[in-house]
Amino acid sequence: MKVLDIAQIREADRYTMLHEPIASIDLMERAAGQLFKWFRENTDPGASYVIICGPGNNGGDGLALARMLADAGREVSVVLIWFAVQGSPDLLINLEHLREQGKVPITEVRNVADLPAIKRDNLILVDGLVGSGLSRPVEGLAAEAIKAMNAATAPVIAIDVPSGLFCDVPTDAGKGAVVRAVHTLSFQSPKLSFFFSENEPFVGEWTVLPIGLHPDYLTEAKGHYHFITSTECRRFLKSRSRFGHKGSYGHALLISGNPGKFGAAVLAARACLRSGPGLVSLSLPAEGIPVLQTSVPEAMVILRPDEHQFLLPRQLEPFRSIAAGPGLGTSEALASALKQLIQNTPVPLILDADALNILSENKTWIAFLPKDSILTPHPGEFERLAGKSANSFERLAKQRDLSIRYGLYIILKGAHTCISTPEGMCWFNGTGNPGMATGGSGDALTGILAGLMAQGYPALEACLLGVWLHGYAGDLALEEGSWESLLPSDLIDKLGKAFSRLRKG
Repeated sequence: MKVLDIAQIREADRYTMLHEPIASIDLMERAAGQLFKWFRENTDPGASYVIICGPGNNGGDGLALARMLADAGREVSVVLIWFAVQGSPDLLINLEHLREQGKVPITEVRNVADLPAIKRDNLILVDGLVGSGLSRPVEGLAAEAIKAMNAATAPVIAIDVPSGLFCDVPTDAGKGAVVRAVHTLSFQSPKLSFFFSENEPFVGEWTVLPIGLHPDYLTEAKGHYHFITSTECRRFLKSRSRFGHKGSYGHALLISGNPGKFGAAVLAARACLRSGPGLVSLSLPAEGIPVLQTSVPEAMVILRPDEHQFLLPRQLEPFRSIAAGPGLGTSEALASALKQLIQNTPVPLILDADALNILSENKTWIAFLPKDSILTPHPGEFERLAGKSANSFERLAKQRDLSIRYGLYIILKGAHTCISTPEGMCWFNGTGNPGMATGGSGDALTGILAGLMAQGYPALEACLLGVWLHGYAGDLALEEGSWESLLPSDLIDKLGKAFSRLRKG
């Protein structure tokens, strides 16, 4: 799914109206119908609704929603905030329709003193004040209305985007009021700002509502940002021949583990095996062999001769994927060994954890990584690689720049893990949950990526499929536990079900 910027969304509206064709007011009616369907299915029929509308098209959506809720027997009222002299044409049409219907009380507010108190029980507030057309921080009467919504005890559900939140640039909440929604209903596409942690207090949970924008425009629209969906992942999920054998599905090598951290190697190996390669080997120091052979008997172990050499170049030739980092350590000798691996690897590398920490201390090595290598930093590791960022937009720009400059795939892990590509594309993920915020989850992802690359998945497909499956397996594990109790081994155990459900659609 493409993540459109605001200019593209406006153009998509215009294109749809011209080529469907459909009138602007009818497109608004379609959008309001999707809102109504969501509210009907996701809110208590006994709840009452106060819809806060501004004078623009976002307010027009709110007025049309009010009319539909009233027709369905829901208790609803409207507060129309006139912070501009004139309303948009479509808002004025919907205001007239609502007045003609005669079922919805309308309070019109033109100054701060007229703002009504919001203190009713079993109330849902709907934010239709400003929307995505924001060009400057919200001030004045609109800001006071936002403050009133935020001060209310009722939950706020935002139409398209929380009022006061910028979609394509950073939002400075200190320079203007921003609605704090518990849920945001975004039309056709998520907004870029939804993916960043600093905006979670404003966006809350979010849902994309399709409003039927013209498919030709959506297909042809160019942009850097995408949202990973199961449909896209299913498209390149490989099938297996009845006559396949272990040699058909590749050999993965994991270089991980050090005394005190062999658990990381165990998790990476188990996740790798559950991802489908024919063979998995681990390069380990001698102390780790009993741990791995008893914990993961399906994996082979290659004794690491010393910290100065993981494997000789000729020993690397059988491997279709090579991953390094989980629980590895960062000694000078290990750094030297990683440098030799970078110089001699026959395939792109997957680097995580301590391998990234070593790389951050030797940044000139990045230029020598094989093209299409995959780096999987968490935010702290990325900061050590790329430097501090003032906000998530700046960090995203640095991530794209690194991928483009060095021909790398970078998986920046987080609530909406972001994959950047050598072409400068960015893919955000929607699977996963807060229970995965625990040590070892990243080791599991490394193993999954190694397993997919070993089977011949190209780097982009391995990244998209690996990240989506990793999060989805975590979601399946959560069904049987809780955020607090979820372990990386739980999600590894659910990888088989994740693959199966993806394949079946």
